[in-house]
Amino acid sequence: MHPTSLSPFPPGPATLQEVSDGIYAYLQPDGSWYLNNTGFLVTRTGVISVDATSTERRTRAYLETISRISDQPVRTLVNTHHHGDHTYGNYLFAGATIVAHDRTREELLAAGPPANLGLFDDVDWGDVAVAPPFLTYDRGVTLWADDLRCEVRHVGTPAHTTNDSIVWIPERSVLFCGDLLFNGGTPFLLMGSVAGALEVLETVVQPLGAETIVSGHGPVSGPELVDDIAGYLRFVLDVAAKGRAAGLTPLETARETDLGAYAELTDAERIVGNLHRAYRELDGAERGAPIDIVAALQDMVAYNGGRPLTCLA
Repeated sequence: MHPTSLSPFPPGPATLQEVSDGIYAYLQPDGSWYLNNTGFLVTRTGVISVDATSTERRTRAYLETISRISDQPVRTLVNTHHHGDHTYGNYLFAGATIVAHDRTREELLAAGPPANLGLFDDVDWGDVAVAPPFLTYDRGVTLWADDLRCEVRHVGTPAHTTNDSIVWIPERSVLFCGDLLFNGGTPFLLMGSVAGALEVLETVVQPLGAETIVSGHGPVSGPELVDDIAGYLRFVLDVAAKGRAAGLTPLETARETDLGAYAELTDAERIVGNLHRAYRELDGAERGAPIDIVAALQDMVAYNGGRPLTCLA
């Protein structure tokens, strides 16, 4: 199965990869800020999509790609979590039932529409309208792609966010895991929990034994990616404990930290946001507790030399 070039957005064209019969991953290089992955399943009576994309033009390109594969409408749209790169395009899925965890709806409505605030490179979002999930669940729900069982499960604890879900297709050993995993990019836990994310990888994701994993960003992978990301999370927890013990702020700790092999990952400034979250929990806060997101992002900009964070959406 070979990726096919589909659209010309920088830094590279989106690709479509059939990861199992009738199951597709739609990948947006290079997987950095707001360049997420989606996916879809083709059935006899309609299409099931896993996530939308970040901007109007990117979501329209995604929908056009789906139409090349199937003449059936998208009848169901699953949001793996509330972040805008996975949900801003929801409003373009006319007629689709939008499905997600209860907290995904709450967080999406609280966040509102996108805006250019100077923390990221300005983006042409298009005429985005907030379209929250209107079929929600607490623990999970089962979708059927014809006779193929698709298990949509909340992961049980804050991880990447407070409301992460996976889509597991056991008969094909295919997992859509949202942003619980990044392939080639730095994981981002500011709105969730570093410790929670590690727990989810060890107790929810790894035991599935998925042979094919579609992460929220980056190329399709195998199960080895789970160990790679778990290693990064342990690294962050260790750095946070040492930095806090030394009386350093998250930004100061990040500046003194040698990222080692993780320096090769995109968006290295996320170490600062991850340390903000880890410090919060070391101070006794519950996983996913409210945090000053703007202050953390401003520290990430400072770590980035004062330049807005690179966003090519």
